[in-house]
Amino acid sequence: MSIQQNLNHIKSTLPEHVTLVAVSKTKPVTDLMEAYNAGQRIFGENKIQEMAEKHEVMPKDIEWHMIGHVQSNKVKYMAPFVSLIHGVDNFKLLKEINKQAKKHGRIIDCLFQIKIASEDSKFGMAPSEALDILKSEAFSELKNIRIIGLMGMATFTDDENQVKKEFNLLKSTFNDLKQQQTVNCKLQTVSMGMSGDYQLAIDCGSTMIRVGSSIFGIRS
Repeated sequence: MSIQQNLNHIKSTLPEHVTLVAVSKTKPVTDLMEAYNAGQRIFGENKIQEMAEKHEVMPKDIEWHMIGHVQSNKVKYMAPFVSLIHGVDNFKLLKEINKQAKKHGRIIDCLFQIKIASEDSKFGMAPSEALDILKSEAFSELKNIRIIGLMGMATFTDDENQVKKEFNLLKSTFNDLKQQQTVNCKLQTVSMGMSGDYQLAIDCGSTMIRVGSSIFGIRS
């Protein structure tokens, strides 16, 4: 099936309230344009440099989501244009995003990455850390970022029960933290679920899924 057919198929299975992020990392601009011409406007990249290069040459109505692990020293390269940063897993990074956003007169939307997987290789903060940040004086002083939700990555396993348990943990963390609404924290997004498990993620309360190989084919 073509990229357009893949996209249309996935979109036809999604409830109204679920946003599809097309994970386009390592894919050439021609592939992204095929998705764009099929109506896709939200693309997820995991390398800032690659995202910046694609942003340069592609239409300007695209929303670019940074879905990979973010190094503080690279934030400046995406600050002028990034729409949403999924992987904010510490306060130091948040401060840097705020600083760079301020330089461009922007407010950058972010998701806290919560560690829900049992694997050590996955990044993320504990729910208690996220709560501590939201309650802190230092957080309330960050005027150029907005936390709009949470992101989590489940363990890479065939054990559906474990994945479901991890997704449920992210959703319950979201419900708990939702009590903490402040000027720069308006929780509305639960980003979880990828090509292999997005249906399960949606059943568990996901409002944003990150799908790559089911749209663009297996990454080479």
